[in-house]
Amino acid sequence: MRNIVFGFLIIFFAFLSCKGDEDDVQKIDQILNVYVKNGAGRDLFHAKKDMSYFTYSMNDVNGLADLAPVSSSLRATADSTLFIEYIAGAKRVGLDTLDPNNKTYHSVITVSMVKRLNATILDTINDKLEIQYRMTPSVFEVSKVYYNDTLRFTKQPGSSNVVTIVK
Repeated sequence: MRNIVFGFLIIFFAFLSCKGDEDDVQKIDQILNVYVKNGAGRDLFHAKKDMSYFTYSMNDVNGLADLAPVSSSLRATADSTLFIEYIAGAKRVGLDTLDPNNKTYHSVITVSMVKRLNATILDTINDKLEIQYRMTPSVFEVSKVYYNDTLRFTKQPGSSNVVTIVK
């Protein structure tokens, strides 16, 4: 009988020790969607339309080498609007890391977009994308996005990370 009680106590304490504190979970929100449109609001990634960018690439400015490609993908919305989805990959450099409860990091990425001007001439545009991140004990998220040193996005609680660039 004593072995049964002892066995139940061991099982009971094992269940108690497995109880997790859900406050220790950090929310990660780092997916960034970048739309590129003209002044009239037309998507500039549709290759079938004139004066659209038919290819793009992203390079980490703070990478270990001069050529440090950053992975991203071209996605489409339900209405076939194309956008760049960037999740992660560029090196994050600390801007303000003194306060352990509120740190700021940033990544700097060169975005190269190529469009065809005519049958033989291509035009390559190199722009700078800076993504700032905020890290607290409860959240790691995109906080601000600068495009060519102009603030284009500031995080609002509960909103997705969508940046629209007008060219």
